[in-house]
Amino acid sequence: MDIKVDTTSPEKLRTGVLVLGVFADGQLPAPARVVDEAAKGKLSSVIGRGDLDAAAGDSLLLHDVPGTAAERVLLVSLGKRNALGDRAFRDALGSAAKTLAGGVAREAGVALGSLELPSRTPAWRAEQAARLLADGAYRFDAPGTTRSATAARERGARKISLLIGNEAAGAGIDGAVRRGLAVADGMALTKDLGNLGGNICNPAYLAQTSEALGKEFGFEVEVLERADMEKLGMGSALSVGRASYWPCKFIVMHYRGGPTSAKPIVLVGKGLTFDTGGISLKPGADMDEMKYDMSGGGSVIGLFKTVARLALPLNIVGIVPAVENMLGGNASRPGDVVTSMSGQTTEILNTDAEGRLALCDAMTYAERFEPACVIDVATLTGACIIALGTVASGLFANDDALAAELLACGTDSGDRAWHMPLFDEYQAQLKSNFADMSNIGGRPAGAVTAACFLARFANAYKWAHLDIAGTASVSGDAKGATGRPVPLLAEFLVRRAEGRTG
Repeated sequence: MDIKVDTTSPEKLRTGVLVLGVFADGQLPAPARVVDEAAKGKLSSVIGRGDLDAAAGDSLLLHDVPGTAAERVLLVSLGKRNALGDRAFRDALGSAAKTLAGGVAREAGVALGSLELPSRTPAWRAEQAARLLADGAYRFDAPGTTRSATAARERGARKISLLIGNEAAGAGIDGAVRRGLAVADGMALTKDLGNLGGNICNPAYLAQTSEALGKEFGFEVEVLERADMEKLGMGSALSVGRASYWPCKFIVMHYRGGPTSAKPIVLVGKGLTFDTGGISLKPGADMDEMKYDMSGGGSVIGLFKTVARLALPLNIVGIVPAVENMLGGNASRPGDVVTSMSGQTTEILNTDAEGRLALCDAMTYAERFEPACVIDVATLTGACIIALGTVASGLFANDDALAAELLACGTDSGDRAWHMPLFDEYQAQLKSNFADMSNIGGRPAGAVTAACFLARFANAYKWAHLDIAGTASVSGDAKGATGRPVPLLAEFLVRRAEGRTG
C-alpha cells in the first residue's frame, strides 16, 4: 500500500473515498466541519437523523456529497467526544481500513490522522494511522486455492492520502508514516507464516524464509542443522522434533546496524511449526490451529523485516528454534529425562509442554552474544489465555525496568501486555525426583510455572518473556494470525534506537 502525507483541504481532494471522523453527539472535528460547510450542512443533517451509530468505529458511506471533489464520503464514528482516546481512535481507523479494503475505490483520503488526542503527537497519530490502514488491507493468498486472488486484489484502496493539517505538517510526519508502513510490512510477513499450513510452513520453510530475507536486506543468517545442534548439546530442543519427518532447524539471524562495540538485543521466537502434543496428544477439536504454534518465531522473522526496512542503528540477533512436535516410534515419552545445552536436566511429564524445551536451549545459546537483553516470544501456554484472554500478552521478566519498558511500548503501540508474577515460590512446582526440574508444574498458575522454567536459563542476562498464546491468532469466522507482538517489539526497538529506555 502507498500512503502519502497530504495537506490538501479535505473538501478539495479528488479521490474515490474521503474518510472523516465525527462524534456521536453531532459535533464535527475540523476536517469534517470544513466539508460540512462546503456541503451546506449535508453531514450535520445526516448525523442528526441518527443514521450513524454512537459506537466508535460505526460508519456510513455517502455518495456525491455536494461541495466536495471526492466521489464518496465515509463518515466514521469516534464515539463520545469526552471519551475520545487511543481506543476510539484505533477503532475508527480499523473500521475505515476494513471498508476501504473491501470497496471498489482504488484511492482514498483519510482525515483521521489530524484528530487531536490527549498527550499524543501528530507523529504518533500518523504512525498509528499508517500502520492500521496498511494492516487493514492485508489479504492472505493461500497457495493452491481455487478462490480468485486476482478478483480479490481488484477491490480495495491501494493509494491513500493521509490528510494532515498545515499546522501539523513536518514534525517528523513522513518518518512516522514510514515507521507505520514498516511495522505493517513485518506484521504481514508474520501473518503469512502463521496462516500457512504446517505441510508448507515446516522448519525448512522458516529457515528458507529467513535466508531469503537476509539476502534481500543484507544481513547474515545461519541455519544450524540437527548434527550441529547435537554437537552443541541441545538435547532439550532436539527431543521435541525427534519423531518428525522434518529435521529440526536452528535459525540465527544477525542484524548489525549499530556500533561493533554495542551489545546486541537478542530476540528468541518459539518455532513449533505444528504441535500435535506428541504422546500427550491434544484433543482433535481445533487442532488445525496448532499451525500457529510457530507464531513467536514468525514474529521474530517478521520483526527483522521491519527493522531492516527502517535501517535501525542497533545490533540485533534473532534466534528461532524451528521444530515440529509429532507422534512416532522415536517420539519423546512422558518420564523421559533430557539434557539441555546448559547441562540442566528435565523430566518430561507432558510432551505437550514442548515449547519451553525448545526455547531453553535457544536461551542458553544466546549467552554467547553477551546481550544487552533477551526477549523471548512464544505461544507457550493455554493457561495464559485463561488468565488474560485475547486482549493482552502475558509479560514476565527478571528485570523490572525492562518489564516497565515493554509495558509502556505495548500501551503506545496498542499491542498491550500485562506484567505477570515470577516469584521464586512458584519454582517449587517444578520439582522432579529424577531430574533438575520437570517441564510442567501442575494446573495452578500454568503460565507462571512455564515462565519459571525458562527463568532458570536466563541467569546470565536481563530477560523478558512474552506469552502470546491468546494474542497471536484469533478463532471463529475471522480465524487467522494477528501479527502480534510485532507492533510492541517494533516500538521497543525504535525507542532503543533513539536512546529512549524509559
